[in-house]
Amino acid sequence: MGATRRRPLKTVTGVSGSTDIYNAALDPGQSTLASAVEIAKLAEADKFDALFAADLLSFGNQGAIGAQEPLIFVSALSSVTTHIGLIATVTTTFHHPFNLARLFGTLDHVSNGRAAWNAVTSSVGEENYGDQDLPSPEQRYARAAESLEIVNALFDSWHPGALTSDGNGGAILNADLVRPIDHAGKHFTVRGPLNIPPLPQRRPVQFQAGQSEAGIELGARFAEVVFTSLPTLDDAITYTKKIRTRAAELGRADGLPLIMSSFHTTYGSTEAEVRQLVRERDEATDFDAGRLALADMLGGGVDLTDLPLDKPIPEHLLPEVNSVHRRRGRVEIFSGFARSGKTLRELIIAAKDTGHWAAAGTPEQLADAIAERYDAGVLDVISLGGLAHPRTRDFLLNGLLPELRRRNIVGTDYVGDTFRDNLELPPLPPHAGA
Repeated sequence: MGATRRRPLKTVTGVSGSTDIYNAALDPGQSTLASAVEIAKLAEADKFDALFAADLLSFGNQGAIGAQEPLIFVSALSSVTTHIGLIATVTTTFHHPFNLARLFGTLDHVSNGRAAWNAVTSSVGEENYGDQDLPSPEQRYARAAESLEIVNALFDSWHPGALTSDGNGGAILNADLVRPIDHAGKHFTVRGPLNIPPLPQRRPVQFQAGQSEAGIELGARFAEVVFTSLPTLDDAITYTKKIRTRAAELGRADGLPLIMSSFHTTYGSTEAEVRQLVRERDEATDFDAGRLALADMLGGGVDLTDLPLDKPIPEHLLPEVNSVHRRRGRVEIFSGFARSGKTLRELIIAAKDTGHWAAAGTPEQLADAIAERYDAGVLDVISLGGLAHPRTRDFLLNGLLPELRRRNIVGTDYVGDTFRDNLELPPLPPHAGA
């Protein structure tokens, strides 16, 4: 028997959060989608597997992220693309699952099977949805689990044979096979069925972001791809083993969930240029703003204002992770950095990458870093930025990606008709009662 073909590393790039949206908003004759359309076309021409739209629900958090609603944004991009996947970030904390099923079901139809949902529980924005405090992570993840259970049941409420062809381009509906889900839980009561016909993918691809204990449990149970902040190889190995062990205990298919990491890069054509670019980036740091950004990475309750830059943060100022209600995964990462002895200056510089995997190098050196994780089995999907800017676009499209393809790490074409096909995911479980 021949060797089993290994799934290539899948590639994603972001299409939201750019301040180009603010520039376009000044001109009534220009669409805020314009720069994203350019990125989408470039990405599809180079066979990226998906476009990713991030989201935050309040003003002033991480630049312009959240300046456009992700589902509407990627729905518009579906009309100018044909193969590339469309990942929209939408919270379960402030949405009803019946609405979520209708929204993502419609996206899957209008894109001909390219929809994906990055489910999050939101660490900001509660002030815009009422006068209650943000629920604890445990409460948010309990609601998320029930939401995902309902949404999947709604997608599956159209059983096989419910909609068939009459042989002449029309459809025959067997309403007896469109069945209520009759869900009654702690957070929601939903009778169903879904009033949207069966989806091209049956279900949109399920992404999930969250690294706290509750987040790992949710991802192990529901996610097909988990979007993670894993700054070191050891972090990636530990996390992957933990979530896949739990997924196996829950009866998930082997190899699920896939691991997606965002790779924050500084490109240079030579090592000397790389060193210069890193030095210039570090020297351009606004340390006053950086203190605030780092405090946010530590949960928001730490005052770093008067601390010296070239000494570590005193241990007593670091929060206990379980006492923080926002972004526990980030808090754990940066508390760990601080406890390792990094100075405040080093931590502020590291916070520019918000806890994500970051490296500087030539295309060959960066390909080495990617290959290390890919070969270790802890990297299945990689998010690569830079298509919006000519210099980084050139390094990405004419340097890094060709090098990865030369090593047979990244594929050269789409392999199926839907996003699920192109990710080469295992089959979905059978319909309940089928």
